[in-house]
Amino acid sequence: MKRFLLLFGISAFLLSCNGVKRTQEALNTGNYNAAINKAIVNIAENKTKKSNQAFIVLLEEAYQKNTERELQNIKFLKKDGNPANYETIYESYVRLKEIQEGIRPLLPLYIMDEGRDARFNFNNYDSDIIAAKDYLSDYLYNNAVGLLGNARYKNEYREAYDDLKYLEEINPNYRDTKDKMDEAYQKGLDFVLVEMVNNTDKVIPKRLEDELLNLNTYGLNNLWTEYHTNRLSNIDYDYLMEVSFQDINISPEQVNEKQIIKEKQIKDGFQYVEDQNGNIVKDSLGNKIKVDKFKTVRCDFYQFTQFKSAQVVGVVNFTDLRKQQQINQYPLASEFVFEHIYANYNGDKRALDNDLLPFLQAARVPFPTNEQMVYDAGEDLKNNLKSILTRQRFN
Repeated sequence: MKRFLLLFGISAFLLSCNGVKRTQEALNTGNYNAAINKAIVNIAENKTKKSNQAFIVLLEEAYQKNTERELQNIKFLKKDGNPANYETIYESYVRLKEIQEGIRPLLPLYIMDEGRDARFNFNNYDSDIIAAKDYLSDYLYNNAVGLLGNARYKNEYREAYDDLKYLEEINPNYRDTKDKMDEAYQKGLDFVLVEMVNNTDKVIPKRLEDELLNLNTYGLNNLWTEYHTNRLSNIDYDYLMEVSFQDINISPEQVNEKQIIKEKQIKDGFQYVEDQNGNIVKDSLGNKIKVDKFKTVRCDFYQFTQFKSAQVVGVVNFTDLRKQQQINQYPLASEFVFEHIYANYNGDKRALDNDLLPFLQAARVPFPTNEQMVYDAGEDLKNNLKSILTRQRFN
């Protein structure tokens, strides 16, 4: 037990040393936020723990240096006078306040070697945050409205949307931000018309076509792309996605027969052991000694395999409708195999191996129709199409 406690103590000490070393490295390289976060996490576990004294000293130093650097940078950005700087200014003030709020619950923090409490000069940044947020809100709104009014490309509408979305996060219900967001979103969307073309001489099951074109089931997560399987007259489509079936191969219905001959020795009663004179041999207790009798049995096993396959081959083409130019093409292929095994026998069934017996319980079944085979092949088609839609990027 003492050995376990000793090992545990050594391990805890080594972990603590490693934690202090990493925190010191973060501090030395100017990564003050990381140093502060590492120190807070360790101190919060037990602020009176002796091994955590180093974290208290590091936290005090990192806090002081981080605050000094952030305030100097804010001062410089304000002096620069560029309104685009207010995002950085606002976020810096918020970050300064969050750090203080992270340290405050830990206070007081006592430094044993120096016989004093750690010093953290806290400031009230509320007025600075509000002022920076007001300036930033005006800038974001005016910049987004300017983009909406003068944009020539969809990525500019998307930039406006991002600014307005951020504005709504930091300053909810600011003027008509939500309405402007909706406008930017609609103008930034890529509209894709989806069509299916059958260039084969086979019938594509209506159920398969509906499932392939039901893009809502694909779990796509593309904010700026909207797919339509039915053309809307009020939309000027940007792209065409054409799912084209090029070939459907369906094999003939086949039944293959295979004969297997099995032989096995099985028990067939017993017989008494006799000596050379034909007398029955007995054991020491006077009991007659008997041994198993074996005989060889044979069985002809007839295995029938029903087989049919379907292969569907196609391509997915993406066309830029504004430029009337194909931008991407992906292969689309799937195969489905129907196979059913049944069997019968002639002879002694006891000669058969156990793995053959289940086939004797099966019987011939109707072959699936060609339409069903194509539909069953469609399961892989849906997965392939989902993969294509996930990879495809229009700009």
